[in-house]
Amino acid sequence: MKYNPADIERKWQSIWEKEKIFKSKTDASKKKYYCLEMFPYPSGKIHMGHVRNYAIGDVIARYKMMQGFNVIHPMGWDAFGLPAENAAIKNNIHPAKWTYSNIDYMKKQLKMLGLSYDWDREIATCDPEYYKWEQKIFLEMYKKGLAYKKTSLVNWCPECHTVLANEQVEDGCCWRCSSEVEIKELEGWFFKITDYAEELLEYTYKLKGWPERVLTMQRNWIGKSTGAEIDFKIEDMNEIITVFTTRPDTLYGATFMSIAPEHPAAKKLLKGTKQENEGLKFINDILKEDKISRTAEDKEKKGFFTGKYAINPVNGRKLPIFIANFVLMDYGTGAVMAVPAHDQRDFEFAKKYGLDIIVVIQPEGKELNPDKMTEAYTGPGKMVNSGNFDGLDNEKGKDEIVKYLEKLGVGKKTVNFRLKDWGISRQRYWGAPIPIIYCEKCGIVPVPEEDLPVKLPTDVEFTGAGNPLSQIKEFINVKCPKCGANAKRETDTMDTFVESSWYFLRYCSPKCNTAPFNKEEVEYWMPVDQYIGGIEHAILHLLYSRFFTKVLRDLGYINFDEPFERLLTQGMVCKETYKCEEHGWLFPEEVENGKCAKCGKEAKVGRIEKMSKSKKNVVDPEALIEEYGADTARLFSLFAAPPEKDLEWSEQGVEGAFRFINRVWRLVIKHLELLKSNINSNINENGNIEKEILYYTHSTIKKVTNDIEKFQLNTAVAAIMEFTNNLYLLEGKLSNDSEKTAFKKALITLIKLITPFIPHTAEELWHLCGFAGYVSKLDWPQYNDRYTVKDEIVIVVQINGKVRAQLSVPRNIEKEDILKLAKENEKVKRYLEGKNLIKEIYVPNKLVSLVVK
Repeated sequence: MKYNPADIERKWQSIWEKEKIFKSKTDASKKKYYCLEMFPYPSGKIHMGHVRNYAIGDVIARYKMMQGFNVIHPMGWDAFGLPAENAAIKNNIHPAKWTYSNIDYMKKQLKMLGLSYDWDREIATCDPEYYKWEQKIFLEMYKKGLAYKKTSLVNWCPECHTVLANEQVEDGCCWRCSSEVEIKELEGWFFKITDYAEELLEYTYKLKGWPERVLTMQRNWIGKSTGAEIDFKIEDMNEIITVFTTRPDTLYGATFMSIAPEHPAAKKLLKGTKQENEGLKFINDILKEDKISRTAEDKEKKGFFTGKYAINPVNGRKLPIFIANFVLMDYGTGAVMAVPAHDQRDFEFAKKYGLDIIVVIQPEGKELNPDKMTEAYTGPGKMVNSGNFDGLDNEKGKDEIVKYLEKLGVGKKTVNFRLKDWGISRQRYWGAPIPIIYCEKCGIVPVPEEDLPVKLPTDVEFTGAGNPLSQIKEFINVKCPKCGANAKRETDTMDTFVESSWYFLRYCSPKCNTAPFNKEEVEYWMPVDQYIGGIEHAILHLLYSRFFTKVLRDLGYINFDEPFERLLTQGMVCKETYKCEEHGWLFPEEVENGKCAKCGKEAKVGRIEKMSKSKKNVVDPEALIEEYGADTARLFSLFAAPPEKDLEWSEQGVEGAFRFINRVWRLVIKHLELLKSNINSNINENGNIEKEILYYTHSTIKKVTNDIEKFQLNTAVAAIMEFTNNLYLLEGKLSNDSEKTAFKKALITLIKLITPFIPHTAEELWHLCGFAGYVSKLDWPQYNDRYTVKDEIVIVVQINGKVRAQLSVPRNIEKEDILKLAKENEKVKRYLEGKNLIKEIYVPNKLVSLVVK
């Protein structure tokens, strides 16, 4: 009976769907388990990264189901976004049609993988019945002061005609279309995430099931600093620049001021000066650079002198004001008092531009001379050159300086966060409309709740020039809900991160039509027990989801603090690239015998990189499934690397996974008669064959169970492979009913153990054995520790510290017996001949050590 994955997989996918065996219902008598993978953007086709992500989640969901948990395992679509709009412009197709067509196709592909989703909980964030509730939450946030409008400098893509987050700007260019990004002043809507900065930071120390790497990234992004804000007057101008510093103890050592190119004062300081044009060019050049690279330690420090001076409030010193590339508006106030003697960046800048260096902290036992310093001194010491504060320990000096500044009315102690409020306005069509109306008499007016959802108009022209919504009069022109006068509707839509910040709550009651979700359902299912997704979402998506959860808690919707108990960030799927000098990047199928199939020229093999459409180093999961089956695709992606590490694509690995499934198949089919038989005698636990079978069975159950719990899925698969090999070695030794019963139970265990990994194969084998029910719904096998310890162990024999032999012997063998066996071993004898044996050591159940001379 040949293994035919195509027929088997179609058969069981159809049965699972028809019988709805993965449908989840609230059941207070059962312990729940919420397993969730990050939902995909419906781009049109799934890729191997999807296969890996969802296969990992499916193993956990199925395993927990078999452990008796009431499992919720939903799937949906992060369906808003700019690609749909770009497709509309390029292909003259409405974004909704493009999106829903892609959803249908990708859903079909996901179903081909046999994933245990409850498709009755499916959501699409572009559905008005979804974003209606998002608009309601927005209005409640607005009433609480958590949603507000302001003017700010934004990253603007002139090609996509939209605002970009800092993370979407790569080397000064748009991440999506590679156009050069501009800095533009724009009015937009913001969420006040900074109100939750302290709590978001605090809870990173409570999330025990999260990778430390992700928590560190979030802490750095929130970026809490304790220090002081100090006001500096600008000479000959009615202006004040406020700086934030963590080192108020060094204030007397400030010799210049650095401000960010984005700082509102930058252009004011230049206005009307002879260097204005040159300064504006410097600003624009710096703003094109990537913000992260600007602050890199090895980045060249660049500055432009504005011609203006700030006055140090404690000593009256005039500080030249520079616009500097390494200062960002994203941190502090965007202005820095520069103390070159005690800050390395300031030191390098001062050396480059010939600025004064004044030592104000002297270390104990050493005197710093500014003329001889080769680097800044950032350690502790006594304050010097600091007026009345001379001689103070610098740590104490921090507090004393701040008190003095407060007395003068020019400074205060403060806590600063790197985290800035979340700008959610996007100038595009395919997003959730912001439910706001503007009235000349009433100002900003929220859309009444009974008028929600504010739906996207369908009759839209996509030209690529600006936001299509701003051209639709029927959408824009409305009556003011307060006074009835003519008014205008907001045409910005929400950042798509808003939709993904609460979708996991909607899954709990996706059909709820009276609220964003049913509170009782959410209280049962939430928080998510296991969340799985890429490391690229470590900051924004996860931080925003945490923020939204806390906001909804404070709005009275939920009663918990964090959305995700445990987090797994899976690695990427990587493959070598191929390039032809004439045709550029090549798909793997376009390479034949190391040559470009198009022109016959050499195809150069490049680095192993993340699979990407741009470099064409991709493998089509659908083609893989057609050739080998979904179980093979799943097994390869689970076995080839630990989940958190990058997976390197390997044709040999895929073929190896396929061969293993065939080995399991042949082993079970070969013993169908035994499996269908009534043989079920008492197992003689003292029989040699029975002992081996029991040991292999129970030690494998233990290993696989523990490995799944620790997400070591690759080693769990390896243990099942080893178990299969051992059963092959034992199958020819069965001679009585006791041995056959033990072997039969081992085969049943094998089918159960493979179920989370290769469920179609497991289900078919279970059915062929004539067993009732679905193996997917059976209890997970249990192990008995009594059988996981082998009676026979391996003892290492060392001679003068070097391993010379290994002996298989009974556990707890007597010292005299093991020493006799060791010295009689042929390999050992060679090293004893002609030598004097001067010491014999036996470490029980571990090693024999012989010392010869």
